[in-house]
Amino acid sequence: MRLTLVKPNIGRQGQSLYVDEGRMEPLQLGLLAGLTPGDVDVALVDDRCEPVPYDTPTDLVAITVETFTARRAYEISAEYRSRGVPVVLGGFHPTLLPEEAAHHADAVVVGAAEPVWQEVLRDAQAGSLQARYAGQAGVPQAGVLPRRDLFRGKGYLRIALVQAGRGCQHACRFCAVSAVASRTHTHRVVAEVVREIEAQDRRLVFFVDDNLIADRPFAKALFRALVPLRLRWVGQAPIDMVADRELMDLMVASGCLGNVIGFEALDPDTLKAMGKAPNLAAADGYEGAIKVLKAYGLQTWAAFTLGHDGDTPASLYRLLDFALHHKFTFAAFNVLMPYPGTPFYQDLQQQGRLLYDGAWWLHPDYRFNHAAFRPRRLSAEDLTAIAFDIRCRWNRFSAQVWRFLDPQTHLRTPYRMALYWLYNPLFRRETMKKQGMRFGYT
Repeated sequence: MRLTLVKPNIGRQGQSLYVDEGRMEPLQLGLLAGLTPGDVDVALVDDRCEPVPYDTPTDLVAITVETFTARRAYEISAEYRSRGVPVVLGGFHPTLLPEEAAHHADAVVVGAAEPVWQEVLRDAQAGSLQARYAGQAGVPQAGVLPRRDLFRGKGYLRIALVQAGRGCQHACRFCAVSAVASRTHTHRVVAEVVREIEAQDRRLVFFVDDNLIADRPFAKALFRALVPLRLRWVGQAPIDMVADRELMDLMVASGCLGNVIGFEALDPDTLKAMGKAPNLAAADGYEGAIKVLKAYGLQTWAAFTLGHDGDTPASLYRLLDFALHHKFTFAAFNVLMPYPGTPFYQDLQQQGRLLYDGAWWLHPDYRFNHAAFRPRRLSAEDLTAIAFDIRCRWNRFSAQVWRFLDPQTHLRTPYRMALYWLYNPLFRRETMKKQGMRFGYT
């Protein structure tokens, strides 16, 4: 049996195909390959950097689908199915909208793939694919290593993606992770995470967990086990982690360079309305928490969401001032997106505030980084324009130099200095290239 795994692109920029310079390994497809029996011939196709070989013989195609790539994923599926090749769709978007995905596939995997993937392959070999497979949450990739040999030669960033756990126990109203995971968190055995890291040759690791410290005892055990490996790593964690000094000490001792942290907003009422519990729980507020992060030398990728009901042009620009003042390593200023299946989406739908007929991810007129709903206190057009202006100001060369001059973080070691100047220009280019991109190729 021949299996083709596909990672879709987002779409086009004008008439040009978008090639993602900042692309990382498609870990979820490496995991599917690791779950696949050795007698199955597996090929990985990354639409972000190479053409999809529709006419190369294959017996089954599996496509991982995110909301931003849904339109392109459905195009790829249609091409394969027109050639008589069965297609399986899985990932976040089909889990949130299985009925929609079912119109574009022979089978849909809802939830975790690990419990059902062997069944999918057996059914495909027998020519009897079911319309839907439901994988219940459990221990992620138990006993399974992803096939990283499939990543070679595709120009991915030299950082290994590793999953230690899956899900998040918090209930942020705008978050698709909360909608998919239903406020649950599961994690692997520490020894298996260590074995996976030791089995690959990169010493810089990105833990893709939505909340790496969701289970504090597990996180501490993991960090203790990482200390002898002499890694450098980054992850995603909430701001209230700074209250646990044992956790912070272990994090740094294990090689942590910094974390993606969802600050989202500065106004407490806005944080309360979105259900951002960890931010409200930060004892000394953002200022005190940032002092702790800098004292530990941690570089921060701050994430903000723009377009909440209390937002005004002035409050949005205060986010930029805040990020510049603290000289964060990176910052993402994201227009708030109504992901299907989230309470935020449902609220907007009930209020009649969704644009693009609600399904913005499929609408031919929607463009990347544009507002897909009507904000309360400014227009959708103004929100889009202000968000892009903020990104442009954040990424100016003068701003990059200003942010770099922080002796507690970026100037702390030559390695951190190099990391800063390697990735900041790259992210600036990607920000400019993606703005206004159309979804899909057709």
